[in-house]
Amino acid sequence: MMVRPSRFGFHAEAAESNAFASAAAGEDLGAALQEFDGVVAALDRAGVEVLVLDDSPDPAKPDAVFPNNWVSFHADGTMVTYPMATAARRLERSPERLEALLSSHGFEVRRVIDLSFHERHGHFLEGTGSLVLDRPQRRAYANRSPRTDPVVIADFDDRLDYSTLLFEAQDRSGRPIYHSNVALSLGARFALMCTETIVEEYREVLTRELETGGRTIIAVTYDQMRQFGCNLIELKGRAGPVIALSSAARRSFTGEQLRLLESFGELAEADIPTIEGVGGGSVRCMIADVHLPRG
Repeated sequence: MMVRPSRFGFHAEAAESNAFASAAAGEDLGAALQEFDGVVAALDRAGVEVLVLDDSPDPAKPDAVFPNNWVSFHADGTMVTYPMATAARRLERSPERLEALLSSHGFEVRRVIDLSFHERHGHFLEGTGSLVLDRPQRRAYANRSPRTDPVVIADFDDRLDYSTLLFEAQDRSGRPIYHSNVALSLGARFALMCTETIVEEYREVLTRELETGGRTIIAVTYDQMRQFGCNLIELKGRAGPVIALSSAARRSFTGEQLRLLESFGELAEADIPTIEGVGGGSVRCMIADVHLPRG
């Protein structure tokens, strides 16, 4: 599921904890819309079914193109909505419109878990930006940051029968990486991880657990992470696994990294410099993967 933006732009309050977002990148709604449609087209060519929810123009929601932060979908029919760190992003939650879209495509929402009440107490958890989910194992990985609070993680774990490994990842200035999925992503048989951002005391246990789970780790450098090299997602395509990523991420990889990644699925690539530069998120952030049952 993706949200076509209506008022895309730089969000100064969100940028306080997101070092990837920059007003200097230049706001251009037309360019953002073209880039959005380019992602949809790339996924369609790879045989990935895409549901598009159109953002409403009012009130302004500059980050609406990143729906994975406020909603997630689960195989037992559960839809979860999340507490967001900034007021403008809370306006993005539109579960009723979303349920109507899902129903029109035959998906069943059997229960809704609303964690947004944690906002009243200053605790936030921004969906699959904060939580990198290993769905078959009911295991999650989360980097502690202003947007990822252990209090809400404990509630998520309790309600969805998950266990979350909490770690710390920092940029070179010691600032927390704002979302876990910028430094770590999981496919069925691989993991991309920017090891040098992981605080040393967590590095070995995280690496060991991922390898024990049967995944091949593709190590991503700090500079590659800055090009959103970890911010990709494995999806189900017409002929098998599809790995969706931005052109910037793909260009950042070495030939060896690309060959290894391509061994795990077909790459679906789109160029999204405006969305990445202004919004501070990439292709994975644009996609809320739907795991709901179909009637």
